[in-house]
Parts: sequence; structure tokens; C-alpha cells
Amino acid sequence: MKSVALHNLGCKVNSYEIEVMQQNLQKSGYKIVDFNQKSDIYIINTCSVTNMADRKSRQMLHRAKKQNPDAIVVAVGCYVQADAFGIAQDDAIDLLVGNNLKKNISEILDRFMEEKEDGSEESRADAVGDRSEENQVCAEDCSAEEIQTDYEGHNVEERNFLRKTLNNTTIVDVKKADFEDAQMEQTAEHARAYIKIQDGCNRFCSYCIIPYTRGRVRSRQPESVLQEICGLVKEGYREFVLTGIHISSYGLDFEEKNPKKYLSELIRDINAIEGVERIRIGSFEPMILTDDFVAEIASCEKMCPHFHISLQSGCDATLKRMNRRYSAEEYFGKAELLRKYFPSCAITTDVIVGFPGETEEEFMQTKAFLEKVNFFEMHIFKYSRRRGTKADAMPDQIQEEIKTERSNILLALEQQQSKAYRATFIGRRVKVLLEEEKEIGGKTYWLGHTGEYVKVAVPAGDFMKNMSVVVSVEGFLQEDIMLGRE
Repeated sequence: MKSVALHNLGCKVNSYEIEVMQQNLQKSGYKIVDFNQKSDIYIINTCSVTNMADRKSRQMLHRAKKQNPDAIVVAVGCYVQADAFGIAQDDAIDLLVGNNLKKNISEILDRFMEEKEDGSEESRADAVGDRSEENQVCAEDCSAEEIQTDYEGHNVEERNFLRKTLNNTTIVDVKKADFEDAQMEQTAEHARAYIKIQDGCNRFCSYCIIPYTRGRVRSRQPESVLQEICGLVKEGYREFVLTGIHISSYGLDFEEKNPKKYLSELIRDINAIEGVERIRIGSFEPMILTDDFVAEIASCEKMCPHFHISLQSGCDATLKRMNRRYSAEEYFGKAELLRKYFPSCAITTDVIVGFPGETEEEFMQTKAFLEKVNFFEMHIFKYSRRRGTKADAMPDQIQEEIKTERSNILLALEQQQSKAYRATFIGRRVKVLLEEEKEIGGKTYWLGHTGEYVKVAVPAGDFMKNMSVVVSVEGFLQEDIMLGRE
């Protein structure tokens, strides 16, 4: 029995996929061990959303080889798709697996080890995705110039060398039309389950590499989603988070090409499943939030009043350079629409600072807009250049020290707004889904979240995981944890 250690980097979609990989490996007879242990095989599910993500991916791959120089080190996922040429030349990495073949990891490993044992010529990599010009992404609403962009940043000689290096490998197009279905039977996240409903993105924001590493929009059939959730309900899960690369495009590749219809219908069908207590959505794009759509999901009593709406900038000029396709005022209208149907709901977002050409005036416009919307939480990112994206070639790149200064300003604002939102719960009775028991300040508490995703600690009692309790919020236990009592 070969031992396998897995490590995940990046988004919730990656988290879902590595759990499916682990499940399939166990079924195939592999022994799963902790990543810090010596193992026969190390699998790192990589991320490439920023330069820092690339660096962390490389570090974990090299750390694995250092822990056991004789181990098979496998790089999986977005970093493979973004820079297969560079990874193929790294002696620390034995096998490359692209996003579309994660579910086949057991078969790939079996074949790789058989070839090694037979003394066959060793493949350096497997299934990295077709990089040829004829297989460029055909993006919706994307110009011919953008479609023809050589997103890898490699010239023809480099691509030919890459194919030669990978010689006897299986090359699979990451942009294929169908969703690569795989169902999860259990999850390490014992209180809530993340359900992948969609992959790929057709939007081509000018800063983003993800459409090139994940490919075109591919949606999962509703029947498969519902079947997986029903199975997990039987295992005791009560809260379900719908995840994907661009969830607002769910159903874009179905017959009617109507994401609002398909997504709202899916939420309604999940809402009808007995045993489901809560439904969350990983992230919305602003333009899917029409009055009809929000009214429909508001009619589902299990829908949590917690919404992540991507923003990136509060300045129209910056949004245009980002190719975000909405204005700040349109975004504000969507936030207010959510608050109309979900009073006091929690709204969170992402913001990029230091985008190319962002002047001090543009930054201050963003700051003022963030104050106007008044978020529960904001994820602040410093702009990271990605080779092959349109923004990488833009003039007026911002110095790192300016990015850091602007990031610190918005982080301080985020802490202020987040604390103020949490404070509105003091004196209220709320339902908390308990997730884990933990000692804080010498006392034992059960920790869980409200529907708005506010963390609450309840003094230990006759409780158990996945139990829902109604408590009165008395105040702050810690900066980001409220204290509740029955």
C-alpha cells in the first residue's frame, strides 16, 4: 500500500477538488497520511491566482521533495496550467496533472508507477492542457485580439520544447465543453459542505489568469448537485455552500443560456431537501442580482443572509481598465437590492489596490465608495502582475510601497466596518450552527456561525457538532468572536 500526503492551496473549489482526490485515492487502496509525514507520494493542489500563490506552490512542491527525496512529487491544478513549461524543467517535480484530470488521479499515479517499474521512458508530466493556438478560449464578448493572446507568454520554440519534454504524455484540453463530474461522499469540513457546481470563466478581467488556467464555463447538471447534497445530508451535514470559479455563469452552457433561471431554480430545489438547514453562495457577480432573481432566492427560507459580491474597485475609471463591466453606482444598487429583501444582511467583497494607472484620486474614490456601501468584511489584495494578462502590459504600474500603503488604509477601514457590523448583534437572539469545541481564555466554548456568518462562542454545555442553538448575544468575547448564551 503506497502512502499519499496531500496539501491544498487556493480557493474553495480547490478545497472541494482535493477532498474528491483524497476520497478516490482511498477507494483505490492508497493510504492517506499527514503532509508533514514521510510519504511515498506527495500531491500539491496548486494555485496561480497571484505571483505569491505561484511562489507558495513552488515552495510546497520543493518542501515535499526535501521531506523524502525518493517520493513521487505531483503538481496538480492551476499553477500547472499557467506555467507547465517552467514546472516541467524543475527536478523536484515528477508529475504534472491539469485541472480536468484531478478526478483521475488514482489511474494517473498507477500508470506512472507502472511505467517506472517497467523501465519505460519516464514521463515528466501528465495532462497539462492543450496550449495550441487552435484551442484558445473562445470567450463570450471577448475581442479577437484577446482570444488570440498567447496567454502562456511562451513563444513557439518554448511550446515545442515543452511538448518534447512531456513526450509520451496524455494531453487533454482544459477548455472542453462538459463539466467534469465527481461526487463527494464526505468532507473534512464537518459542519458545512462545499459543493462545486461550476468551473471555468468566460469574463476575461484584464488582471486575471484564471480563464486561462480553468478554461471556459462548464456547469454541473442540477440532478448531480442534488444527488450529492442528499448523500451528504445522510452523513449529517446541514449547511451547504455552492462554489465555483464564476458561479454567476452557472447554466450559461445549458440550452437556454440563462444563469439567473438555472441558479435560482437550483437554490429552490436545494431548499426543498429535507435535512438541509442552510444554503450559502460562494460569490455573486453584481449583474446577476436583478429584482426577480433576489426575490426568488429570498423566498427560500434556508438561504443565508450572507452575500459575497465581487467589487475590485469603487472607481469607474479603474473598473473599466479592469474590464469589470459595471459601474460603482450599479454595484451600489445591487447591494441595496439585497438589503431590501434581506434586511441587515452581511455583504462582503474583494478589493484590489494598486491596479495599473490607479491614481491617488482614484484610490480615494474607492475608499469613499467602500465607506458608502459599508461592508461586513473586505478581502484586500495588492495587485499582482500575471504574465499573459492584459494588465501585465499596461503602463503606469504602481510601486510596491504605494500598494502597501493603500492596502493598509483599506485594512484599517475593514476592521472598523467589520467590528461595527458585529456590534449590531449585541442584544439580539440568533440561531447558531455549532461547529467545534474550543478553549478560550481558560474556558471551554462551542463555536459556530449565524446565518450572516458572524462567529459566536457559546459556553460549553450539553451540545454536539451540527446542533443549532438559539442564543442571546451579550458582547465581544474576542475581536472577531461574539459571546452568546442560551
